[in-house]
Amino acid sequence: MGDTPILDDGGIEPIGLREALEERYLAYALSTIMHRALPDVRDGLKPVHRRLLYAMRLLKLDPDQGFKKCARVVGDVIGKYHPHGDQSVYDALVRLAQSFAQRYPLVDGQGNFGNIDGDNAAAMRYTEARLTEVARILLDGLDEDAVDFRETYDGEDREPIVLPGGFPNLLANGSQGIAVGMATSIPPHNAAELCDAALLLIENPDATTAELVERVPGPDFPTGGVIVEPAGQILEAYETGRGGFRVRARWHKEDTGRGTYVIVVTEIPYLVQKSRLIEKIADLINERKLPLLADVRDESAEDVRVVLEPRNRSVDPDLLMASLFRLTDLESRISLNMNVLTQGRIPNVIGLKQVLREWLDHRREVLLRRAGHRLEQIAKRLDVLEGYLIAYLNLDEVIRIIREEDEPKAVLMSTFSLNDTQAEAILNMRLRSLRKLEEMEIRREHKSLSGEQRDLKALQRDEGLQWQRIGAQIAEVRGKFGPETELGRRRTTFSEAGDTDLADIQEAMIEREPITVVLSVKGWIRALKGHIADVSGLQFKAGDELACAFHAQTTDKVLLFAEDGRFFTLAADKLPGGRGMGEPVSIMVDFPENACVVAAFVHDPARKLLVATSEGRGFTVPEKDVVAMTRKGRQVLNVAAGQAARHCVPAAGGHVAVLGENRKLVIFPLDQVPEMTRGKGVRLQKYKDGGAADLRCFTGEQGLSWTDSAGRVFTRSLEELADWCGERAQAGRMVPNGFPRANRFGPGPLDGLPVKK
Repeated sequence: MGDTPILDDGGIEPIGLREALEERYLAYALSTIMHRALPDVRDGLKPVHRRLLYAMRLLKLDPDQGFKKCARVVGDVIGKYHPHGDQSVYDALVRLAQSFAQRYPLVDGQGNFGNIDGDNAAAMRYTEARLTEVARILLDGLDEDAVDFRETYDGEDREPIVLPGGFPNLLANGSQGIAVGMATSIPPHNAAELCDAALLLIENPDATTAELVERVPGPDFPTGGVIVEPAGQILEAYETGRGGFRVRARWHKEDTGRGTYVIVVTEIPYLVQKSRLIEKIADLINERKLPLLADVRDESAEDVRVVLEPRNRSVDPDLLMASLFRLTDLESRISLNMNVLTQGRIPNVIGLKQVLREWLDHRREVLLRRAGHRLEQIAKRLDVLEGYLIAYLNLDEVIRIIREEDEPKAVLMSTFSLNDTQAEAILNMRLRSLRKLEEMEIRREHKSLSGEQRDLKALQRDEGLQWQRIGAQIAEVRGKFGPETELGRRRTTFSEAGDTDLADIQEAMIEREPITVVLSVKGWIRALKGHIADVSGLQFKAGDELACAFHAQTTDKVLLFAEDGRFFTLAADKLPGGRGMGEPVSIMVDFPENACVVAAFVHDPARKLLVATSEGRGFTVPEKDVVAMTRKGRQVLNVAAGQAARHCVPAAGGHVAVLGENRKLVIFPLDQVPEMTRGKGVRLQKYKDGGAADLRCFTGEQGLSWTDSAGRVFTRSLEELADWCGERAQAGRMVPNGFPRANRFGPGPLDGLPVKK
């Protein structure tokens, strides 16, 4: 395409779409980051919260004053400072007043401000508000040039860029926010602990994060709860500014008589809505995913009281709660991402030490600015007092000049060497003030102000005095919100997560029901409801037939042993139902192609297994060591090329009987077979040709049994089998008379249900 001439369309300027989008999206992103989503590290507030507090202060809604309608506050905020929707501003106001959302509420609300169930607050025309003592401390010094002001959005008013921040609000109340490409998540902390850490940092600026964490061990949520995060991970989170905390509900067991009990939850994790939590638990009960739990009731009034009723008196309360922690928000993870605005304009993820350092540096700047402001006031007052003193000493002459002179101000200035401020103060003085013009009183005030002036100048020069003054202010705040006060006492405690076995928890979350597991020769598996005695009438796909069937419970694990020597684990409750033909095992696990299942049985962790290859090499292995909850399974028996895994029997009893394909039998002590977790194993029987046809473990007291083709069982004692007893790896002797022609011992303990022919 050639160059297209640009037409003059009345001042329309062509702009590249890419450049325009980049410029506008960047402007939007910066606006969101700077003026909406991220808090300032110095006062811990976002602009909307800062404007709310400032507007309430101008409305004189101090803690000791009366309440005013929230609609009045919201109207002032959106009209003067925050040109956004009234509902979003009211929502921010409501959150500042919610004792379950704010660790130290900044607004004292009167009326319905919502609840922990997630119910909304009443409309702003019905609710009233005023500031709390915490907000007063945050605002203290605002009239003393402590911070910079800027023009509001319409240029008709002024608002503070940041508050003086006499309270460690960022960490004490926390903050949540999502900006463009970044987010912040800061949980609330205990103010007294933060003050202790700040005092340590004043005393020792080189204090490590580990030393600070000794003072601030973790968050302190307004809803309480128990933190189960390991101490090492908490320290790492505070060092980097990123991490998280696992928080669990607080609960206790209440006896209800006759051996029965209920579990009572008194505190739930932060930001979890109680009504949704109970609804979720009820749904899990209905879906039979919490078989240990019978019912859940909400008996809350002012305090949280959620009652959990176990299925029966034998249910372990710790196991029940462990399953609830795993499935519900009774355990919640509160993230830590201290992404804040440093220096009022730079978004940074910072650690605990830097957050406290930034707050202390801000407090020092506020102290110096307030000191400078006070010095200016003192200088002006001293100047006036000196003028008053001159007027007092020459009162008659001053009165004469004022009465008789046409320009009394100029005459006063020239006669008594006064400056403009002093002369103006004398002229503006009311007659009734003359009685106060006593020399002693003037000199007393002058002396007091001069002393204060010297102290403030010394404070400006001495950094040590500055930190001493800041430390005293922080100690005063700590006294107001110390652990002995109702608001200041720590609500969240620390504990360990406990060592409840994961398998026990998973079993507790499954409804225990009897099933019959059916496996076909071609590897199709299904689970029939109930324990079925006769499985001979089951239908299979064309060319397929029954391989084995056995009874189990839905809480069991089913183990499959494959020809390549791998064990696979299937959860019994996840097996396909018995209405159809089932599903191939290869869909559930990575079963080897064209391989057969050597054995399928219910897992017993207390049992040992004897596994062997077709060439007669094997070993024993604890059954708990063959469980693999991955699709790939667990390789246990290493199989040589051209061979296959063929045998898997319980390793119970003191003897092993190995039967070769050559119909030779050898019996030897089981302890001659080594125990391993993986390997090729050792030779069990010696062969010239062929391999192992069958093997069986038995006890000397019960003897060795086999079943013939007619279903008759024959048992021979160890004494009767003395000629066949020897050592491992011997060739053995021909089987006793009457041994089955099938050259098998018959059905074994892992062979499942008998099939009626």
